[in-house]
Amino acid sequence: MFTYVTLGTHDLARAARFYDAVMGALGHQRCHTPGEEDEGWIGWGAYRDEGRVEVALWLCQPFDGQPAGVANGSMVAFKAGSWQQVRDFHAAALTHGGSSEGEPGLRLQYNPDFYAAYVRDPDGHKLAAVCRGQTTEALG
Repeated sequence: MFTYVTLGTHDLARAARFYDAVMGALGHQRCHTPGEEDEGWIGWGAYRDEGRVEVALWLCQPFDGQPAGVANGSMVAFKAGSWQQVRDFHAAALTHGGSSEGEPGLRLQYNPDFYAAYVRDPDGHKLAAVCRGQTTEALG
């Protein structure tokens, strides 16, 4: 359904440090697009074949020059492969300037297998990491 999501930021360097950590906790790396970072863009996920193959999160300063804003009721949720990835995402967010909006745990009000954590990035955007498919932690 989606090809990419873009969030505005006031401070691209600060956002890069935060998202390198939280996206790394979920196993995602930066997209490599020639010249984009120099033009005020950074992204994580997949960007191949000049964007013909793209599933990514991008950050930039707003094109209109106005301050980046946070939409009330908006949230971006990322798929996690394990409960540990959800915990790592939450911890990385708090370590890199984010704030908690909900500790890692099962959210039985949604579904018996809905394990999630909620954070705000340094610009105030609400994010979640969600692991589905199990009702107890897989032991490895």
